[in-house]
Amino acid sequence: MTFSLVARCAETGMFGIAVSSSSPAVAARCAYTRAGVGAVASQNVTDPTLGPLALDAMQAGLTAVEAVAKVQAEGRFIEYRQVLAIDREGRTAIHSGPNSLGIWTHATGRDVLSAGNLLANDGVPAAIVAAFEAAPGHLGDRLVAALRAGRDAGGEAGPVHSAGLQLCDKVPWPVADLRCDWTEDDPIEAVAEAWRVYAPQLDAYVQRALDPRAAPSYGVPGDD
Repeated sequence: MTFSLVARCAETGMFGIAVSSSSPAVAARCAYTRAGVGAVASQNVTDPTLGPLALDAMQAGLTAVEAVAKVQAEGRFIEYRQVLAIDREGRTAIHSGPNSLGIWTHATGRDVLSAGNLLANDGVPAAIVAAFEAAPGHLGDRLVAALRAGRDAGGEAGPVHSAGLQLCDKVPWPVADLRCDWTEDDPIEAVAEAWRVYAPQLDAYVQRALDPRAAPSYGVPGDD
């Protein structure tokens, strides 16, 4: 019921994930990133423990392939799960259990991996990867372009209702965590609009957390 991608920016070391689904609040249950470590999507019949398990493994020095192997060995009901991972070197790995729903497949590219289940067709992940590789600009811009391409290639077999985008960089929290948890309209465009608004302020929000004395104006009444 989901299509997604995990990706790395080779220039900055930033990691990101973008995801969309017919289920509500997909990003709250499926998206995991960690600065300097990697990004993981845990989807299909979701087990939210698998994302942190894979990230902990990569933080301990395992590659994406080794981390996904650990997930396969230690995860419960792994035959129902789909797990995508990318590590600090841009290496990727995936587990798709045989009980994944409907049409399920994946595609890989340079610093990117996409997969989905209950897809409209088996070309969706390849379209996502191609769009990510072709898109210019910030990692967030490239994730949005890729998610739109997945939708335009057919996306899920039915209408999607939620979407999300998460980015991590040099701090221990996501520098962007944007979600549309439910809409009857287009959740991908809702997230794209949120990114358009948030992107110019991203660095300022990080600075406010690190040292508010050096932060830009807050833009509220009484603020100098």
